[in-house]
Amino acid sequence: MTTTTERPVVSRRWDHIGRGVMAFNSVLTFAVFVNGFFLMAAANDDRLMVEGWRTFGYFVFSAMWALLAFRPRQVPGIWELVLFHKVAASVLAFSIIDTVEGAQSSISDPWVALSTAFAYVACRGWLSWGSLKRDKDPALVA
Repeated sequence: MTTTTERPVVSRRWDHIGRGVMAFNSVLTFAVFVNGFFLMAAANDDRLMVEGWRTFGYFVFSAMWALLAFRPRQVPGIWELVLFHKVAASVLAFSIIDTVEGAQSSISDPWVALSTAFAYVACRGWLSWGSLKRDKDPALVA
């Protein structure tokens, strides 16, 4: 008895568009990461840990968007983690929009949340969970 598993078709055009959006987010976030070192240098002692945490977080998010750009259907869970964080950060930003950081984040975080959601659909990011099944069953690896 042979088992055949047909992989869903992903539109090459939409896949490239989604990957491009993730690459764009990665590059932009990397630039913010570099700028974070200047913010760390200017921070007083009481804010240094917060600025450092934020700066290093930018690097992590830049790397996650790069992973999604290069391997959108091979990294299960990354899409959902990024989406959760950016939606939560957007909600927080809008709830404190009357502050400087809230106003700034109310622009950037919704952008990356929406663009990541768009790319998730364009790249069919939910298919990444299938890579776990293929890893466990050698007959499904093609």
